[in-house]
Amino acid sequence: MPTLNSVPTSSLVSEPAQLNLIETARQTDANLALVKSTYEGHSSAENAKNLEHALANDARWTEAAGFPYTGTYIGFSAIAANVFARLEKEWDNYRVDIEDYVAQGDKVFAFGTYSGTYVKTGKHFTARVAHLWKIHSGKIVSFEQFVDSYTVVNAM
Repeated sequence: MPTLNSVPTSSLVSEPAQLNLIETARQTDANLALVKSTYEGHSSAENAKNLEHALANDARWTEAAGFPYTGTYIGFSAIAANVFARLEKEWDNYRVDIEDYVAQGDKVFAFGTYSGTYVKTGKHFTARVAHLWKIHSGKIVSFEQFVDSYTVVNAM
């Protein structure tokens, strides 16, 4: 019999509800692992490869309003060209350091800090960031960025 904190779940919820809770927990764990793989590889190249594999073909990637690369990009090629290639070219040591994740069902939030030095100005910045990922059938279908865009733009 399934348990929750050592209490038999049959005393808490009906059997169909138990199965739903168990499936949601499995889905949450799998989705969290998928998102973590895009941040926690051994290199940025590995993270990019993991992201490409994890994205649905028509995944929507939304950079925050006011961010230098603001917009919504569809599919890995558009994301790579309009976001990652520009970050690599325009910034020295651009990083995202994720400190915490919150996951439930088909949604995963990642919280952390961006940092980098803009090549043209030599100005360094650090800014807090949150990413919202949505997953369907084992593939990332959307990404939305929340960031202190002013701090990033001020370094440019």
